[in-house]
Order: sequence, then C-alpha cells, then structure tokens
Amino acid sequence: RYLAMGLMVLVGAAMQGVGGLGYAMFCAPLAAIFFPELVPGPLLAVGAPLALLAYLRERDALNGKVASATLVGRVIGTFAATGLLVYFSANALSILFAVLILVAVGLSMVGWRVQPTATNLSIAGVASGIMGTITAAGGPPFAIAMQHLAPPTMRSTLGVVFFAGTIVSITALTWVNKMGAQEWLYFVVLLPWMLVGFFASNQLARHVSKTAIRQWLLGTAAVSACVILLKVWL
Repeated sequence: RYLAMGLMVLVGAAMQGVGGLGYAMFCAPLAAIFFPELVPGPLLAVGAPLALLAYLRERDALNGKVASATLVGRVIGTFAATGLLVYFSANALSILFAVLILVAVGLSMVGWRVQPTATNLSIAGVASGIMGTITAAGGPPFAIAMQHLAPPTMRSTLGVVFFAGTIVSITALTWVNKMGAQEWLYFVVLLPWMLVGFFASNQLARHVSKTAIRQWLLGTAAVSACVILLKVWL
C-alpha cells in the first residue's frame, strides 16, 4: 500500500514539474478513492515543498502581477471554503465546481479565450482556494485562466501561488483539527517520492511546447473534474 501511495505521488510530482499543474489533480481523485487517509491534509503538505521547488527552478520567469492577483484570490477562497462547508455539503460543492470546470474546458476547446487578466486570475484564485481546501485539487481553475501564459512563467508563478496557498490551507485544516500527527507522518514518508518525481521532470520541462502544455492543462482539468464527479457518485 505504501509503494502504491509513493508511486502515485512520484507520478503527480513529475507531471507538475513539467506542466506547472498535475500533482493534486492526479493524486487527489485517486487518493480519495484508494487512500482516503491522504485527503486533504497529507497531499496538501507534500504539495507545499513541490510548489516551492517549481518556483525556485524558474524564478527568473516569475510574473509578480500574475502571482499577486492569483494569490489574493486563493487566500480568500481558502477561508471562504470553511464558511461554505457550514451551509453546503462537500459533495454538493465538489459537483458544482467540477461541472463549471467541464463547461470552461469545453468552451476553451471551441475557441473561448480566457485572458490572464488580474480579474480573471483573482476569480480563478478564489475558485482554486475553495476547491483545494475541500478536495485537495485546486488546479483546474488555474488551468483555465493560465492556459495562454508562457510555460516557464506559468510554472514559476503557480509555484509561488501553490506554496503560499497550501500553507494557508494547511493552517486552516490544523485549526479545525484535520491535520494531526498521523497526517504529518504520511507527509514525512511520502516526501522522498515527491523529490524523485520532481527532479525527474527537470529535463522534460525544457522540451515541452506551449501548445502541448495548453492541451495538457485542459485535458488534466477535464479528467480531474470527471474523477471528482465519479468519486461523489460512488
């Protein structure tokens, strides 16, 4: 069982190292079905150093305005999630956001172009904060909003946003007693697998085109949304 968990984290980390997104979108739905003890706290905790490494690798490409707008929205969304859970079930919110993501992916595929403006990025940040806190998969809104950014800029910017946003999410989970000693133990034993996956992506990330990254982002967002719906249905 530990080997399966580790391989899942390794593959997810490699995906994120190449495409800027993918770790949570790949790992969270699988973990929700097969390893529910990892959702959301341990997966979020492993994602924090992964995001930091992504930023450090391409920090020269960081877009400060993009990062600021997105991060503000992510923080607002994280705290909004705790309030929404008082009035709505996690399943209902998961269905809502999954459907919205599928609609956005469909529109993008037929020509709808989402510009990475401050407003759009802030909205994506709010949606990501809510989704990330509830399901541990906060990447799909960013996939929609950032699909036309240069890959190095997207990866470094998302590294900053995911790192800061994840720290906030972990703090919130700790506050409501959802991140304890057992969850931190899972973090420690899965961390080496994340490091292997990320460093394996170093060479691949330099040779992937912008078009391929966009297709990857939209595809991953769609699959993630479908798996979330499947998980709720099951």
